[in-house]
Amino acid sequence: MAGENQNQNQKKPQTEDLNHVLQVRRDKLAELQAAGKDPFQITKYDVTVHSMDIKNHYDEYEGKEVSIAGRMMFKRVMGKASFCNVQDKEGSIQVYVARDSIGEDPYKDFKKMDIGDIVGVKGTAFTTKTGEISVHAESVTLLSKSLQVLPEKFHGLTDTDMRYRQRYVDLIMNPEVKDTFIKRSQIISTIRRYLDGQGFMEVETPMLVSNAGGAAARPFVTHFNALDEDEKLRISLELYLKRLIVGGLERVYEIGRVFRNEGVDTRHNPEFTLMELYQAYTDYHGMMDLTENLYRYVAQEVLGTTQIVYNGIEMDLGKPFERITMVDAVKKYSGVDFNEIHTLEEARAAAKEHHIEFEERHKKGDILNLFFEEFVEDHLVQPTFVMDHPIEISPLTKKKPENPEYVERFEFFMNGWEMANAYSELNDPIDQRERFAAQEEMFAQGDEEANHTDEDFLNALMVGMPPTGGIGFGIDRMVMLLTDSAAIRDVLLFPTMKSLDK
Repeated sequence: MAGENQNQNQKKPQTEDLNHVLQVRRDKLAELQAAGKDPFQITKYDVTVHSMDIKNHYDEYEGKEVSIAGRMMFKRVMGKASFCNVQDKEGSIQVYVARDSIGEDPYKDFKKMDIGDIVGVKGTAFTTKTGEISVHAESVTLLSKSLQVLPEKFHGLTDTDMRYRQRYVDLIMNPEVKDTFIKRSQIISTIRRYLDGQGFMEVETPMLVSNAGGAAARPFVTHFNALDEDEKLRISLELYLKRLIVGGLERVYEIGRVFRNEGVDTRHNPEFTLMELYQAYTDYHGMMDLTENLYRYVAQEVLGTTQIVYNGIEMDLGKPFERITMVDAVKKYSGVDFNEIHTLEEARAAAKEHHIEFEERHKKGDILNLFFEEFVEDHLVQPTFVMDHPIEISPLTKKKPENPEYVERFEFFMNGWEMANAYSELNDPIDQRERFAAQEEMFAQGDEEANHTDEDFLNALMVGMPPTGGIGFGIDRMVMLLTDSAAIRDVLLFPTMKSLDK
């Protein structure tokens, strides 16, 4: 208990010190307000240039008047002259503040400003004796008073949980975090630019649905009071986008949030960004070509190279991506050839021999997929298309005409992760109804992720859908790879977190 009391005694002065500092900041604000200088009354500030514009194009700005604004991250007062650093959206720049340049009273006000305050600076661009590009201030305006203390400069914000909960502080203190989210925005805009150039049309479909289909996942359920009906948050974009193919739009895509009631880990968040596209008159081979070209284009445009490094591992997007069937992949890495396994009993025997756990409801194709997950996925580091999945795990996909136990589907893998999932879309309404019936039976047997019958979607297929290729991309995992980010939370501005009240 003595050690515990000692820790409590150590924390108490720190808390008291922090409370004192916070009170001092509030007192400074009260003084400003009493003097008619309330920064929160300022509604705008004329910014003419950003920090990196001045640094990168100094020849254009040297000796000229500039107006910048941002957060004060450093201040050193030296009698009649001081230095501070102002951080804006592009970076930071040093500001030289002299009493004789801004006036005696404004200089007194400046000396009372705190790290974290938002300021506007007007002055001229110049270079100090040490060669640092700076702004010689003619005026410094307090635009917003920071009433909270930023993390200590040299240690920064390193607590991972706090970084995710207070992303606004994380972005201020860690430039590499801001760079990640700038790249995320660039990746998504580059995807749009590529698809728009290929004749695709961006659309929006409902997030609140009565039947959450198109993927194997548990949905979130909510209640719509106005209609007194239970609704679900979508788990996929698929079934509505296919309706648009039926309607004749031919090439459509959507980038949007989907919601899956599942656990949280380094690659999963219950809400995430999915991109799905559908193209009439092509198949899953056409989707492979599109995926390969899209990934190559995005990497080159955003990173300037098709050679990427994730966690020290090099991956080459410039070479043709490997293409292998699921059966051949399982044979390659486990030694089990499912071409030689013809019955469910044989599949179960192979699973037991290789210590693969399965459930009573699992069929031969399910067991093949379990082999794949156990023996193959981790080996798929370089870009790889795994093709021709068993029909049991692909309820929305066309059968292979020459082998109806399998379907025209592929999953795209990098770094051992599934990055995309694509089909030659099932457009036979009779076959689709049978697949839905099989899914309903699986749900009845306890599979909470099974699809339910969607009568309106079946009606759309009855109207007639052309041969179509479709694909779904996990945007967050793509961003993780291209920014060398360890966890999905590192590429989500505000990831799902457990409430601190619990």
